[in-house]
Amino acid sequence: MKLLVTAGPTREPIDPVRFLTNRSSGKMGYAIARSAIQHGYEVVLISGPVSILPPHKAEVIHVTTAEDMLHAVQGRVSWCDVLVMAAAVADWRPQHYSPHKIKKLNMPTTLQLEPIPDIIRSVLPNKGKRLFVGFAAETENLQSAARQKLLDKKLDLIVANNVKEADSGFEVDTNRVTLISSDGKCEELALMSKNDVADRIIQWVDGNYSGTKLHRHKGVGG
Repeated sequence: MKLLVTAGPTREPIDPVRFLTNRSSGKMGYAIARSAIQHGYEVVLISGPVSILPPHKAEVIHVTTAEDMLHAVQGRVSWCDVLVMAAAVADWRPQHYSPHKIKKLNMPTTLQLEPIPDIIRSVLPNKGKRLFVGFAAETENLQSAARQKLLDKKLDLIVANNVKEADSGFEVDTNRVTLISSDGKCEELALMSKNDVADRIIQWVDGNYSGTKLHRHKGVGG
């Protein structure tokens, strides 16, 4: 089977030295890529700027901005059987980019932002029998917010985690997530390593993919 996974943050430039970003380390997306490879999948990893080594055997596409990631996903989604959007993609970017460093005295007191096109919605026409998996990083109303995102983006599975918890979410090696699928099933997982969470996600994919299995290559765990 062929898996396309996004990971890490995006950086939205203000000027040549400043940008807007978030706390994503890329650890969860990279763990999913590793797990998929161990299960015999072919993997393309679209990665924002991170400080970790990519998994062996993954084809890696490095991107910086949300628009870069959008174009990369659009260019490869027709190749995959499963799309996993684990990246923390910016929703907004500065409306104006300065080609020169903005001097402190000239820095505006407000920053005008504009929305970035949603990646998953942009590739919905390509879905077909593909599985689409998304993530919801929330600080409140975790399950209701995640369910709404599942419906709005027509996902097959959403992985919800409360990023207010010190041992779950950004920049740590563990995660406490809830798997919510489009058939209404909901599974709250205990605190575990991101590698173990990745294995549970890939196991879910294995059990729910209904398209052709011709792309699957037997490997460890396959």
